[in-house]
Amino acid sequence: MRISDLRQILNEANRIGNIGGICFEGGEPFLYYQTMLWGLRAARDYNFRRLIVTNAYWATSVEDAREWLIPISEIGIHDLAISDDAYHYGETEENLAKNAYEAAKTLNLPVGKITIEDPRKSLDRVEWKGKPVVGGRVQFKGRAVEKLAEGMSTKPWTEFHKCSGEDFTNQGRVHIDPFGYVHVCQGITIGNMKHTPLAELITRFDPEEHPICAPILEGGPAELARKYGIEHEEEYIDECHLCYSIRSKLRRRFPNILAPDQVYGA
Repeated sequence: MRISDLRQILNEANRIGNIGGICFEGGEPFLYYQTMLWGLRAARDYNFRRLIVTNAYWATSVEDAREWLIPISEIGIHDLAISDDAYHYGETEENLAKNAYEAAKTLNLPVGKITIEDPRKSLDRVEWKGKPVVGGRVQFKGRAVEKLAEGMSTKPWTEFHKCSGEDFTNQGRVHIDPFGYVHVCQGITIGNMKHTPLAELITRFDPEEHPICAPILEGGPAELARKYGIEHEEEYIDECHLCYSIRSKLRRRFPNILAPDQVYGA
């Protein structure tokens, strides 16, 4: 994102009037460090809560990590969430997340860890994901399907008749990507703020009329498959796996809703 993009997002968020916080996530926001700092200062000026999610690639030592975090501590944030699990740091790799966590503690920054569990151990537990994740199970969409699905147990597709990941009728957050797409779930968009003001997109969003959200509300990913007559496998790992698979096959029909390409590995 450019600073001009952030300025537009924050101005529109302020206009909406009921946005409580701005979370800088990724990808990896520290790759665009100065732009992130500008956004944090601007969000502070609007009195938004400020949150960051990072994989701590930059924390090559506690001392180095402090230098990255000092400007952030001077601005002030409400949460620093650091990814710390086997999918980010293996047994033989140096755990940079621990360096970042220790450095944040020395600066009295509010810091926590995001730990995603081994899906073979946690798949049967249903956990609500209506807020930024702080732990829990893998959601099988995107890279998780490509890298983690092999060998996992599956269930008949007809069992996935609800979405446990998002509540579109009580939307608590949106994601905005660098291309301007506004997501109610990653890869399900309600428009592009580069073409339509963010405030207008959010105000006019009606999940009961949305071509993807409506069938999911009616009967989960299974209903999405039925509604559009999509040919697919008989079994899937979880509801996200089925939903992602069906949406991937619907992209040509809804190119401006099921976007951008990167979410679908294209």
